[in-house]
Amino acid sequence: MNSLWIALAIFGCLAAASLFMMNGYPKLASHHRDDETNTVIRLVANIFVVMTSLVFGLMINSAKNTYESIDANFHGYATSLIIFDRTLRGYGEATQDTRNRLITYLERAIETPYRGDEALQHRDSEAAKYLDDIGKSLTGIKPPDRFHETMLQDIRQQYHSIIEQRWRIVEQSEGAIPGPLIGMLVAWLTLIFASFGYRAPRNSMVIGMFIVSSLLIAASVYLVLDMDVPFHGPIQISDEPLRRALAEMQL
Repeated sequence: MNSLWIALAIFGCLAAASLFMMNGYPKLASHHRDDETNTVIRLVANIFVVMTSLVFGLMINSAKNTYESIDANFHGYATSLIIFDRTLRGYGEATQDTRNRLITYLERAIETPYRGDEALQHRDSEAAKYLDDIGKSLTGIKPPDRFHETMLQDIRQQYHSIIEQRWRIVEQSEGAIPGPLIGMLVAWLTLIFASFGYRAPRNSMVIGMFIVSSLLIAASVYLVLDMDVPFHGPIQISDEPLRRALAEMQL
């Protein structure tokens, strides 16, 4: 789903509907321009104004919940990385190579953040390869006694938990607002703006208001859709949790 193209389509539909109806009104038959027809059009438009407000409010709430959920998971992921590093440090010198790989992974993850749709484009994540190397390095560790064997089992469990958390974040980052709902919202907004153009005076002030209003509504929908995909666009989840985790590991 390309939020920018959807926003541009919304702007075009709203502006075109209002301006087309405004310019086409004088050409309508007289019985299509009487007060009774205008009253019915206004009543129908008011119904869709209420429905549009409710649906758009639900979209905002859905995008907000998605953003907050992934943000909380992202902070939890960074915390798990810090705890994983502390556990490796407590094991001893045998895990120093693993800790170095973990630091390298975080550096790469910050430099080149992974986008969930890269898998659909058959592109591998560079940072994920370093995360896989951490698992490979753990298999080469030979515990000298029972105590270290128990610690190594705990380390491996933490590693698998980190992998699970990472993929949960990736799978949640593709957006939850269904396309048909967006299409219905666009249709309702187009009908509403067409009703605004009906019997509207033909002057530059009204035309400018229609264009500006269409632009602002399209921008609002764009921001909501962008917030629903929190690793793309202007509204993105901050990478500060990973940066703090990296700073903790480098102490």
